[in-house]
Amino acid sequence: MTLLDAKQSNPREGGPSFSLDHRLLRLAWGIVWGVLGRWSPIPFHGWRRMLLRTFGAQISKTARVYPTTIVWYPPNLAMGAHAVMGPGVICYCMDRVVIGDYAIVSQRTHLCGGTHDPDDRHFQLQPKPITIGAHAWIAAEAFVGPGVHVGEGAIVGARGVAVKTIPDWEIWAGNPARKIRDRQRYE
Repeated sequence: MTLLDAKQSNPREGGPSFSLDHRLLRLAWGIVWGVLGRWSPIPFHGWRRMLLRTFGAQISKTARVYPTTIVWYPPNLAMGAHAVMGPGVICYCMDRVVIGDYAIVSQRTHLCGGTHDPDDRHFQLQPKPITIGAHAWIAAEAFVGPGVHVGEGAIVGARGVAVKTIPDWEIWAGNPARKIRDRQRYE
């Protein structure tokens, strides 16, 4: 991925934020997903895994991605064994998004892997990675912001807004998300 310097490309006035080859890959991906992925029957997880892998994603053979999921840039996506991205998830993976084994990203969650420098007059884009640990659960319609690490077994409650690291085996909810309690560990 080639991020362009906002001083030169001027995205605030319609210039690109990413290189031409990056934009062309995203265009091809959007067409392929729109025609072959989005309309595939729900049980066809293997088909959608194959499409994602073809475009560079690292997807376990047991991961499940639903047809209405939106993946912005597949080469930045990695999903572990039995990981799930549910219906309507927006995976805005400008930087690496890693979803651990048995982690669940529930319906209409937004994983946002980028922000802008608010102090830069050119509003430079800043991609930042997101990591969701094994056995974590991002509940319905939650937002996980750029650079956030959701720990192993952690939970972000429904419509919660995670803007900082969520420690292992803790339950957080609200806007911004705050710790509710510890989660019981299991093996």
